[in-house]
Amino acid sequence: MKTKLTLLSLLSFCCSFSLTAQVATDSVYRPTDSIALKQVELVKAKEQAAATLSPEQAAAIKKAALAKEKEAEKMKKAAEKQAKALDKEQRKLEKEQKQFAKEQKKIASGEKSLIKTKEKINKETKNLEKLKAKLEKSKRKGKISEIDIEKENIKISKKLIKIQELQDDLDKTEKKVNKLRN
Repeated sequence: MKTKLTLLSLLSFCCSFSLTAQVATDSVYRPTDSIALKQVELVKAKEQAAATLSPEQAAAIKKAALAKEKEAEKMKKAAEKQAKALDKEQRKLEKEQKQFAKEQKKIASGEKSLIKTKEKINKETKNLEKLKAKLEKSKRKGKISEIDIEKENIKISKKLIKIQELQDDLDKTEKKVNKLRN
């Protein structure tokens, strides 16, 4: 209501300047247009009426202002709540991405370990075959004594034990990698 009055008074004030014909006499300006004079009087009367509001009108204006203020507070709280929820959701997504990257890194590490273990098993198997072939060759030629045969058999047994341990490690690592994948 106040904004309407101020807007109306501003418009009428502007119109009064444009509609008045001013005559300069001793540096005092007098509007000679009767319409402009009536508008100025009307504006003054409205301003006086606005200045003398009844207590009921003043209470109604205060009540409306409080209602607008409460509504603004509600909207502000709702916006803050929504921003907080979005921030929480973003943190949750970032945490999930980090967890996923961590799991992928563990899987890659496990697969690398599998490859290395398989290579070690292959290497040890080849060494075992060489030892067996060397022992058999020495036996056929008769160049080796019984004590040396036993020593070579002990070496072969140690290689077999090492290969079995590597195979057990390989099985454990495969289980871990499969568990991580699923």
